[in-house]
Amino acid sequence: MINLTINGLAVSVEEGTTLLEAAQSLGFPIPTLCHMEGLTPYGACRLCIVQIGQDEKAKLVTSCTYPAQEGLEVRTASNRVLKARKMIIELLLASCPQSKTIQDIAAKYEVRQQRFKQEYEDCILCGLCVRMCEEQMMAKAIGFRGRGETRSVGTPFDVKSDVCRLCGGCMYVCPVCELRCTYNEPEKAICGACSNLSPPCVEKEPFDDMMCYMDPCVVCEIQK
Repeated sequence: MINLTINGLAVSVEEGTTLLEAAQSLGFPIPTLCHMEGLTPYGACRLCIVQIGQDEKAKLVTSCTYPAQEGLEVRTASNRVLKARKMIIELLLASCPQSKTIQDIAAKYEVRQQRFKQEYEDCILCGLCVRMCEEQMMAKAIGFRGRGETRSVGTPFDVKSDVCRLCGGCMYVCPVCELRCTYNEPEKAICGACSNLSPPCVEKEPFDDMMCYMDPCVVCEIQK
């Protein structure tokens, strides 16, 4: 067994367990878009970042791909983590502002602005559809194409796949295809219709972490 601490709590997990799995076993909420049980961890959306280490040696890692290590100190909701998470949400909103899933996450983590140019694309390259098609449906009908700005998901050479069974699994797992936020306006990337207050504990000294992990936070609900 591997022994580590998450938000100050000691936990023992089996070798090969990821930090995301270890944190979830203790009930700590960590958002993610590209992770799904039964599929290979991919670490594309970056939403599941956590902080490991202390002081100047501390760094952010994706918890869904980072394995638990002996003696590791993990923080899932430090000020640094929450700020980085908000910026990632802003970037996701720039790509797919009409995704209801992303809009809900933005509201939950108090994202009130979007500082990046909106692209109005239909894909965040989370890889869920590709992994679902290959690992669960055993078809490999779709895959990633190109690199960098030209990276996309589809069939080779855009030719209709002979192995696709039209099962719809790719659409079922897609965080963009699941549901569209129709309230969204072109000049307003953030819907705000489902807004929640941010944790007040991380905004006041001397706290650098969330003081509780209740969903929703009792204090936040009282202060609404």
